[in-house]
Amino acid sequence: MNLVLWILQVALALLYLAAGGMKVFTLEKAQEDFPSMKALPNAFWNASGILEMVCSVGLIVPSAFHIRPMLTPGFATVLAIEAVVLSGRHVKLKETSPAIWSGIFAAAAAFVAYGRIVVSPIL
Repeated sequence: MNLVLWILQVALALLYLAAGGMKVFTLEKAQEDFPSMKALPNAFWNASGILEMVCSVGLIVPSAFHIRPMLTPGFATVLAIEAVVLSGRHVKLKETSPAIWSGIFAAAAAFVAYGRIVVSPIL
């Protein structure tokens, strides 16, 4: 189970690092591709992107270097909550595919949080 959790942590970290970077560094392009992103202010998306990038690092560094490894499930929980909120927003705007993907990311992040607290904690 430890290996499965590490694979999920790395995959989520890479995905959230890319998504966060998109929101911070190429927001205008993202808003062209996803017009519904214009419904919220740029500051919201920049904050969301920074949160995602910080949490993506937090999925790996504390556990990998055994520096307060119990921070990892905390970062995973934050990502799960953010994904649920964004999924709800997508549902409200009738964006099916992004809602499904946000739901998948939420479930994966919640699984990592649960796994690192209960199933295979890093001590």
